[in-house]
Amino acid sequence: MPRRTPHIALDRLRTPHRFPGFLKAASVCVLIAGLLSPLSQAAAAGAATEATAANDYCGGQCSDILPPGQNGNATLAQILLNQAFGTQPSHAEDQLGPYADLAKGYPALTDAKINSFFNDASFGVPSGQAASTVKPAGRSDVTIVRDKKTGVPHITGTTRYGTEFGAGYAAAEDRLWLMDVFRHVGRGRLTSFAGGAPANQGLEQEFWRNAPYTEAELQAQIDGAAARGGARGQQALADVNAYLDGINAYIDASDSGRYFPGEYVLTGHKDSITNAGTIEHFRTTDLVALASVVGALFGSGGGGEVNNALSLLAAQSKYGVEEGTRVWESFRERNDPEAVLTLHDGKSYPYAVKPDNPQGTALPDAGSVTQEPLVYDRTGSAATAAAKSASASAAQSALSSARRGMSNALVVSGRHTASGHPVAVFGPQTGYFAPQLLMLQEIQGPGLSARGASFAGLSMYVELGRGQDYSWSATTSGQDIIDTYAVELCQDDYHYLYRGTCTAMEKVQQTNSWKPTVADGTAAGSYTMRAWRTEYGPVEYRATVGGKKVAYTTLRSSFLHEADSIIGFQMLNDPDFVKGPEDFQRAAQHINYTFNWFYADSRHTAYYNSGDNPVRANGVDAEFPVWARPAYEWRDWDAATNTADYTPPSAHPNSVDQDYYISWNNKQALDYTAAPWGEGSVHRGDLLEDRVRKLVAAGGVTRASLVKAMADAALADLRGEDVLPGLLKVINSSPVTDPTAAAAVGRLQTWLTAGARRTETSAGSKKYADADAIRILDAWWPLLVRAEFEPGLGSGLYTALTANLPVDESPSAGHGPTGSHAGSSFQYGWWSYVDKDIRAVLGEPVQGPLARKFCGGGDLGACRDALISTLKQAAGTPAARVYPGDDQCSAGDQWCADSIVQRALGGIKHGRIGWQNRPTYQQVVEYGGHR
Repeated sequence: MPRRTPHIALDRLRTPHRFPGFLKAASVCVLIAGLLSPLSQAAAAGAATEATAANDYCGGQCSDILPPGQNGNATLAQILLNQAFGTQPSHAEDQLGPYADLAKGYPALTDAKINSFFNDASFGVPSGQAASTVKPAGRSDVTIVRDKKTGVPHITGTTRYGTEFGAGYAAAEDRLWLMDVFRHVGRGRLTSFAGGAPANQGLEQEFWRNAPYTEAELQAQIDGAAARGGARGQQALADVNAYLDGINAYIDASDSGRYFPGEYVLTGHKDSITNAGTIEHFRTTDLVALASVVGALFGSGGGGEVNNALSLLAAQSKYGVEEGTRVWESFRERNDPEAVLTLHDGKSYPYAVKPDNPQGTALPDAGSVTQEPLVYDRTGSAATAAAKSASASAAQSALSSARRGMSNALVVSGRHTASGHPVAVFGPQTGYFAPQLLMLQEIQGPGLSARGASFAGLSMYVELGRGQDYSWSATTSGQDIIDTYAVELCQDDYHYLYRGTCTAMEKVQQTNSWKPTVADGTAAGSYTMRAWRTEYGPVEYRATVGGKKVAYTTLRSSFLHEADSIIGFQMLNDPDFVKGPEDFQRAAQHINYTFNWFYADSRHTAYYNSGDNPVRANGVDAEFPVWARPAYEWRDWDAATNTADYTPPSAHPNSVDQDYYISWNNKQALDYTAAPWGEGSVHRGDLLEDRVRKLVAAGGVTRASLVKAMADAALADLRGEDVLPGLLKVINSSPVTDPTAAAAVGRLQTWLTAGARRTETSAGSKKYADADAIRILDAWWPLLVRAEFEPGLGSGLYTALTANLPVDESPSAGHGPTGSHAGSSFQYGWWSYVDKDIRAVLGEPVQGPLARKFCGGGDLGACRDALISTLKQAAGTPAARVYPGDDQCSAGDQWCADSIVQRALGGIKHGRIGWQNRPTYQQVVEYGGHR
């Protein structure tokens, strides 16, 4: 098991504190000696043969990357070696180095060098490059060939069943432990399976709060999707069953051969000596539970109506109803005229727009809102302060409209490329985990021909990738498919009025308990999670409205429909279905989660925004809670099936052959309101828009030049590039005489002139160029925002608005929705507010201005004084306070504070890499031919 050394020197591994001392150093060798004897899977594989490329029209110009590596399974021996010595299983991190290297290598990038930083994503395995060939379970109708470079499985089947069986087998080979973890997350049973660490408690609570399903409901969802899908639905169900058979065949083989993931031993599910214990087979309901996690993470826009109501009430309390509403609307930026758009052709797609005369709004009485408890009867370690803090964070994440958006796309029409063919660089920004949530595969069989990435446990189809002559990808869109209803209580706190009848709420609950294991030494504990469900969804808050007791519930259009998107993904993998952009759009229309979908072939580009967008009753304002009454329900809503009328495909933002498309979770189109706040004049989408627009204007775009644009944006500090110039203009409106302020201004100006990037002095130096300027801005931003806005807004309204939109999400910020060491940055923050306010104070034109001038009360001199005062404070703040240190980094280590960590979901650890703000899985494509 030789260590695969990436091109860069990865930051050193740290042995996690939760692994006890007997797993370290020399004593580990005694354990390993006895664990290396079982028959290894590789030894059981047959002679390697090549997988023949079939109908590949990319001509070697399709590339992809997915760190840290394809292999996400490790035996107990491999885990122990990794923990003790840092050695890596084969293909566990061989994509991490090339991925990290792009940060310093992109300035000299050419088309010929792309595959120094990406993998060749051609179909098949070149001659002499097959590492292994397996016919899973001895089947004659499917072959899995893995290539030498990355270990990606190339699955070729002669029957549909065999092909999907092979996909399931390969998925379990690469991600069995991860798949098991997330089927338990989806059911809210992670702690009982993997241990009671506070992070595990928070994770299961966050997802179960939004999807407290029974087993019967999980089964009904896959049955319903199959029934509604006609012939394709029945094929999907058959594919799922074959896929499950493949997973379970691998479980049986690895169990008897004793090469199953070592985490099963470390968590007490298997005995390393006797092999006693069981790895449970997978069922169809497991895949629905997995899908609910993915949908909640990346594809369910909306929510946050109660927080919106609270900040509106705070604004009205501060300024009066009329002026307070005007101030609130200016911060909400529902349809800001300065927002960067994915569709810039001027076409309007009205959705969730503000009604002229709102009807049915149910704002809470001041001070009456309380969050509905989820956790009861805490015992042992579940009652600690850390556990309760994890619960609070989980609730905040689950109930906020600030979803993890992530992902980006750059797509240029062939009219503006050097070759005359479209070029695309795109991918999902799914975070960094070990193993990664996504996995790569190629799948070739009857009705299936694709290569790309899928979420582990859902890889019966490629979800993001390429077909024979086309590629597709997605970004999270965030349009509002979640509404909050005020259900009026009757009889007691657990009965409510449903269409005039006092109806009992449904209680759904489960009790989780855990005890210490080798992997997680958290002391024994337990708790009960309890959700109260209504026809209008689970109860999330309690309050009074006009003195009446109500429960606020959340209704999501994808609730009870987690499996519906399977038909759309099946279509995307079918070469007989997708033959052009219109077919691609029809496939995307079958995906009920909220995503922006992008497409490129040799002739065309295309875009479609997916999701089941409910048609709301006339007059309903989707920003706020509404009364749970028939007049304000979704049109033709059926509570039993949670179905309604949805906006037609033509009402969704869509396009074919626009000159270029960019997306970084920004606003899709004119008048298309998204649930998250912050889609204003400065958005991280501007970092792509500015660069791609310049490329297109110059013409001759290549794969390399588009990758360069992405990579340059990935190192940019959005605040530095787009907001700092205005701040410095205010400060420099008069000579800066204070020496501390003048020195800070000089450093910031030098950094801005150099491009305002967070980049190392040289590859592997772990020191930033212009490090002091970056430290100053990181310290200054929260200070200047507070000084600029709190005096005018007042502390109550300022605090309420920060609950709607965090002030900052710098790479080192641990308080944003993404958390620290996660790569994704600058999605949520007050950069637009600062930009608009500063321009207004300077007397510059502002479209969609804030309702008032805030900095210095609108006086330029007073604004300048506030900025200089906070700048001096920031300049004097030592690095150890700006970057206080955590379980990964010592205080004051700026590079480390920003660095990306592959967060361990199993026993294998990887080193840190330098910060980049880019997709986790990424494709670079340019097709030269078409069928």
